[in-house]
Amino acid sequence: MTTACETRPSAWVAAHAGLIPAGSKVLDLAAGSGRHTRYFKNLGCQVTALDRDVADLHDLTQAGVEVLAADLEDGSPWPLGDRRFDGIIVTNYLHRPLFPHLAGALAPGGVLIYETFGQGNERFGKPSNPDFLLRPGELLEFAATQALQVLAYECGDVTEPRRAVVQRMVAQRLR
Repeated sequence: MTTACETRPSAWVAAHAGLIPAGSKVLDLAAGSGRHTRYFKNLGCQVTALDRDVADLHDLTQAGVEVLAADLEDGSPWPLGDRRFDGIIVTNYLHRPLFPHLAGALAPGGVLIYETFGQGNERFGKPSNPDFLLRPGELLEFAATQALQVLAYECGDVTEPRRAVVQRMVAQRLR
């Protein structure tokens, strides 16, 4: 059963969604159940939802959402080619080899909203594998190496929607 906190957008995403205007092309990477896909669709954006398992997203195709099934970790080429997006949303997902692709998929002026777990989260449960936990400042390093301007950043313990260690960043491609 899906809970209310699993269907509403992340507070971090909602707080920064206004940086992506209605009508923008938005990529929801590792879309999962589609909570951010639905949120940005309702804000008037043209949304592409990408995930390995798109079973929970099929209803969105009738609503004009582009739903793509792709395994981002199997070594296949980046499934979006040279497409560019005005906004990219990534939550609760980390696969470091995708960092350059994410930056490359941002259109000039595009905004990346990223939020996932950080080192120390193993104290509170999963994920606990270091491969899925950001090192302190790792999102800032990513932004610096990809010429993204950081607009907002947080790192540390949170209690909502559950106790966790997270790292969050909003960054923009200026050129």
